[in-house]
Amino acid sequence: MSTNTFHGWACPGKDQPLEWTELPLKEFDDETVEMNVTHCGICGSDLHTLDSGWGPTDYPCVVGHEITGVCTRVGKNVKHIKAGDRIGVGAQSGSCLECDNCKNGDENICQRKSVGTYNSRWYNGDKSFGGYADKWRGHERFVFKIPDNMSNEIAATFFCAGVTTYSPLKRFGVKPGDKVGIIGIGGLGHFGVQWAKAMGASVVALSHSDRKRADAKELGCDDYIITTDKEAMGAQNGTFTHILCTNFSDTFDWALYLSLIKANGYFIMVALPEKPLTNIPAMWLVSRQVSLVGSSIGSPSMIEDMLKFAATHDVKPWINKYPMKDANEAVKAMREGKARYRFVLEN
Repeated sequence: MSTNTFHGWACPGKDQPLEWTELPLKEFDDETVEMNVTHCGICGSDLHTLDSGWGPTDYPCVVGHEITGVCTRVGKNVKHIKAGDRIGVGAQSGSCLECDNCKNGDENICQRKSVGTYNSRWYNGDKSFGGYADKWRGHERFVFKIPDNMSNEIAATFFCAGVTTYSPLKRFGVKPGDKVGIIGIGGLGHFGVQWAKAMGASVVALSHSDRKRADAKELGCDDYIITTDKEAMGAQNGTFTHILCTNFSDTFDWALYLSLIKANGYFIMVALPEKPLTNIPAMWLVSRQVSLVGSSIGSPSMIEDMLKFAATHDVKPWINKYPMKDANEAVKAMREGKARYRFVLEN
């Protein structure tokens, strides 16, 4: 029997631990899908939001936007999902559906009102809450069936980390014969390696230390370069068609990385630091016609495409699971950089 409340791990305020709390679900309407949550991935975005790092958080806040579960109820206008289906949702749960971007299939960059899966507000004013919880409700446009050959625990992290890295590589045309650099072999980067390799490219890990060399090789990297090795980096000058940046520091050497890209190549930014980007040398962009581009999660159609691609090419995240009851412990481990390479909470 459906109720209008759920229980979740709510953060009551900055620097405070999560508390298991009863909170209201969004109003159920004709476009709503409801699920019992089975799994939820832990994302770096969760930490930024818990800490008010990207701006003031609307506490109490239940984070988690890599959610999978079993559908329990749908509104009368929902046609592609039914009760009993295994389903998932990512970082976006709603958009206006009326602006040019939404009508063109770019709902992820809605011009008017994009509803985040947590720390956001629905059009009627209800708060949105994430998946560190037992239940979830949201708009049907942003809910997806999980492929039959993919488990809920594996599917969960595709809905944020997966599509965040798949979407720009697909959109900017990675293909056989290309050479793709991945900055940062972590929660995002380990997906990026697998996507680029499955698309037929040669893939090179760009890491600040040697400690993930074996992991990079197992993931499919053709080469591994330590970015502090000036000679090794210099030997790669002008050889990359694409660089996917998943990890960014305040001391980022833009000139060094942009020098790696060949003419008409792409530097793709999916890392989202709390501070503005600075000291970008225009000469490297202009002289080689390098495109410095950003990418935001992915549209519903891109998520559908990604799920099919992953199921076909056997792309899988490396995950470690925690019981949902141990959410505070899992968040602590995430802060300490212990994820290899995604943590998943399990009910």
